[in-house]
Amino acid sequence: MKTLADLLAEGVAGRRVLLRADLNVPLDGETITDDGRVRASLPTIRQLTGAGARVVVAAHLGRPKGEPDPKFSLAPVAKRLGELLGGEVKLAADVTGESAKSTVDGLGDGEVALLENIRFDARETSKDEAERGALADELAAFATAFVSDGFGVVHRKQASVYDVAKRLPHYAGGLVLAEVEVLRKLTEDTARPYVVVLGGAKVSDKLGVIANLLTKVDRLLIGGGMAYTFLKAQGHEVGQSLLQADQLEQVSGFLAEAEKRGVDLVLPVDVLAATEFAADAPHEVVPADAIPADRQGLDIGPKTRELFTGKLADAATVFWNGPMGVFEFEAFAGGTRAVAQALVDGTAYSVVGGGDSAAAVRLLGLPEDGFSHISTGGGASLEFLEGKELPGVQVLED
Repeated sequence: MKTLADLLAEGVAGRRVLLRADLNVPLDGETITDDGRVRASLPTIRQLTGAGARVVVAAHLGRPKGEPDPKFSLAPVAKRLGELLGGEVKLAADVTGESAKSTVDGLGDGEVALLENIRFDARETSKDEAERGALADELAAFATAFVSDGFGVVHRKQASVYDVAKRLPHYAGGLVLAEVEVLRKLTEDTARPYVVVLGGAKVSDKLGVIANLLTKVDRLLIGGGMAYTFLKAQGHEVGQSLLQADQLEQVSGFLAEAEKRGVDLVLPVDVLAATEFAADAPHEVVPADAIPADRQGLDIGPKTRELFTGKLADAATVFWNGPMGVFEFEAFAGGTRAVAQALVDGTAYSVVGGGDSAAAVRLLGLPEDGFSHISTGGGASLEFLEGKELPGVQVLED
């Protein structure tokens, strides 16, 4: 796999380089609420511009329906990226149309242009290889080299991630290299005890990764909304809590498999049960096996926080993906904070698996350098740990 260092050694001064970045940030209107992914893209961009490259950035935001949608415009991202780089980042008004062509043509050495949301073009995510290829041809015409640095999308076989790499000399950016190296530490010769903490809303999002992890980990701690399906599978009342009834048989199988393999699968022993899903909802701590029928669990309780902290204390390796509760509401952020703080305080090689977990670290004000690595790609990280091949990485190895 050729790297950014190889490209820089070849020389990029005056050359146009297409960079696939992951700038899919959360927005409140036009305000970026967490610029972590923008900041993560800076080292590669700075290395390219510092060497005189004319950088053309392709990225997506949200899930537009394959056509322009103002609420998914990359304008706030272009503004923030420019602020961080200390210079204007020119935003094209389209993906590969006349505005994109003139914006790219107008680039000088060391300057950066951002194409409008790549998912405004339906061909980006098309299942039809010819359709994706046509968009990749248009993107490839903008540059003489392609750098893949958007780890959060390398699990997608999309035009700007996969197909364009088949059309240009391609190189792995520093972010992609770092992420793959970290994830290999979690799958090859992992230091033990190896503990994985999974949370988030739906167990269905993590079926494959749970099945695979049960063959690899020493302990699996389950919190967040997905825990209630596990509790229900054990025969407990979960009230109005989030429940995926169609996953009960699958989850029962996980519980049996964990017992068979000697994996310590740890569930909440108490929860914060609220009257409704609201920041100011009245709530109380109740045993996890006795949630009132008219209440819903919105966070793990104090005994569970203590239990989980204890299970993390002697870990040598920890992977954490998914919050323990509705961390966006201060009243229900305590469980997520407790798990994160345990990793900061511990000595384990700790990896935060992107997505909401990474957002929680920043929202709760925890030191980012308190973790060994904070991934930028939640879905990509999970698919790697599931044992799947990542198309956007595989294509770079050709």
